[in-house]
Amino acid sequence: MLILGLETSCDETGVALYDTGRGLLAHALFSQVDIHVEYGGVVPELASRDHVRKALPLIQQVLAQAGCAPQQLDGIAYTAGPGLVGALMVGATLARSLAWAWGIPSLGVHHMEGHLLAPMLETEHPEFPFIALLVSGGHTQLVRVDAIGEYRLLGESLDDAAGEAFDKVAKMLGLPYPGGPHVARLAQRGTVGRFEFPRPMVNRPGLDFSFSGLKTFTLNTVKTCRAETGLTEQDLCDIACAFEDAVVATLVIKCRRALEQEGLTTLVMAGGVSANHKLRSQLQQAVAKSGARVFYPAPEFCTDNGAMIAYAGAQRLLAGQHDAADASVRPRWPMEQLPPLTPAAVEG
Repeated sequence: MLILGLETSCDETGVALYDTGRGLLAHALFSQVDIHVEYGGVVPELASRDHVRKALPLIQQVLAQAGCAPQQLDGIAYTAGPGLVGALMVGATLARSLAWAWGIPSLGVHHMEGHLLAPMLETEHPEFPFIALLVSGGHTQLVRVDAIGEYRLLGESLDDAAGEAFDKVAKMLGLPYPGGPHVARLAQRGTVGRFEFPRPMVNRPGLDFSFSGLKTFTLNTVKTCRAETGLTEQDLCDIACAFEDAVVATLVIKCRRALEQEGLTTLVMAGGVSANHKLRSQLQQAVAKSGARVFYPAPEFCTDNGAMIAYAGAQRLLAGQHDAADASVRPRWPMEQLPPLTPAAVEG
């Protein structure tokens, strides 16, 4: 089954072509970072307009790259939520219009299910069941995954997601948007141990997260340094280092707790923050002590992309699922509401 995937949930336009027999054939991505950087964050209206400009040319590019004609497609998958409503509507409208014109089914895919399944694109991929850490700018969740569509939320952030906290701390430190990679680079030059930041909620039972207090602690540290000696370049590096260490340690502790609680030995980490090198390294070391394994997507598939949507959509289209006549986008969409998928139907 040959599926075209389209991702337009926020500020990246992603298109990919996935074949359930041959794997990923082609993909392309356009990032809107340069458009939003001057505003310090995503402007929804600008994001929607740019998806309108970029989506169709990217579809043509991917089809040409794979040497594929529209008549060869078996279906189109697109992100139906969660995300920015205007951006979602651009992708949904285009995908459903093309599907109607080409006489093939379309299917709205859950954005976070796409992230969760992104490691399946790799040659060595996890087997069910496993624990998934979904960590991005908008989400920080721990999910038990027994099969595609069989999800149980174990814990989530009660306020800021980890990626959102990185972006807000970047602003405090005078770093450009998007902040996460800039904070990580600054942290590499930091002095480990100069500042000790709290690990929020690790001493409480359960698997929920909270990063708002850590964000406030970081701001107070910045103010203290500025008031005492002026904020030096080394201060910025040391604060970034302490903040990153606190976030990473918190995520690692909760992941180990989730594996122990559920009696599982496989962990999947996906989402934009999963590209963080320190998080990958420390998580790998921590779970290896208990005989567990960690799986990640390739770095290019950590952020929003069309490949993950094409893969997730292919599995559901293969199982016979497709859009109803009244299908609509869902800016808020709990993943537990997704219908299950028969494991025997899954390929690739």
